[in-house]
Amino acid sequence: MKGNIIEELYYGNIDPQDRGYHPKSPAKKASDSLNDLEEKLTEQLAGENKALFLRFCNAYAEFMGESELDTFITGFRLGARFMLDTFLSDDAPLESLLEE
Repeated sequence: MKGNIIEELYYGNIDPQDRGYHPKSPAKKASDSLNDLEEKLTEQLAGENKALFLRFCNAYAEFMGESELDTFITGFRLGARFMLDTFLSDDAPLESLLEE
């Protein structure tokens, strides 16, 4: 990344979702399993059952997207609070013996 982070975000050069899985990671394994199971179920279902299952998959994906957005916002705010505490507070539970 070049330039300041606000400009990079404005110009679309920062995309936190632009990530992949490591080939042997547990997340990659789980993702592959979900895709495989969805494909197998879709092949076996027909008519209204197939349509119902696909509606379920779409609704679940939408829910997960909203949940991920909420988690991202919450994590971002928590990080900002850590930064505020780090730079704006000098409170500590014990007093320094080095200061007079």
